[in-house]
Amino acid sequence: MSVYVGIDVHRKRSQIAVLDQDGTVRINRNVPNGVGPVLGVIGDLPIGTPVAFEAAYGWGWLVELLEDYGYQPHLVHPLQCKAIASARLKNDKVDAATLGRLLRADLLPEAWIAPLEVRQQRALLRHRFQLVRLRTLLRNRVHAILADLGHDRAGSVFTGPGRVWLASLELPDASRHVVDDLLQLMDALQIRSTPWTCSSPRTPAATPGSNSSPPCRGWARSLRW
Repeated sequence: MSVYVGIDVHRKRSQIAVLDQDGTVRINRNVPNGVGPVLGVIGDLPIGTPVAFEAAYGWGWLVELLEDYGYQPHLVHPLQCKAIASARLKNDKVDAATLGRLLRADLLPEAWIAPLEVRQQRALLRHRFQLVRLRTLLRNRVHAILADLGHDRAGSVFTGPGRVWLASLELPDASRHVVDDLLQLMDALQIRSTPWTCSSPRTPAATPGSNSSPPCRGWARSLRW
């Protein structure tokens, strides 16, 4: 007998609906996230049972669990899942059951489930982007303090000569304290933001002297998941 599973994934708990081949909901239970609680609901289902869930907060662990135990994970595009988005009655039980029904009817708007290696590379890219943004924020704060005090320099204030110029300025005690703190944070971020190489199982690394883009650049366009 065919069985279909829909899971409404949340940060700490998930709603699991199990439907039979006729579309009847046999189980609809809310459990804490984790291997034990989830297997407590679906652990007795046949190997290869399809399981649908939305690309919501923190779904990576669920993919690993399902693949490790022989189930077929189906990642659903949340913005394209109109049946859930337009439902008048919205709660976890309804959403989980709806995912199961869409799976049974082969109507799921599926998204690609990236391999673990790709997801890890994306995590590194996101982390680096966040560090660069934070460093830019810190630089802007230094510029704002200097502008408020009427100080300006034609060149960069963060290079070697610029740092010497900054150190020579007579700033109020509070402003000097803030600027020094900001510079220390920037120095720490500079160390953490040093270039690193990411490799892709699908994209060969650019060879020296070639015009091909490094793998990371192309991957940055797929960060939405």
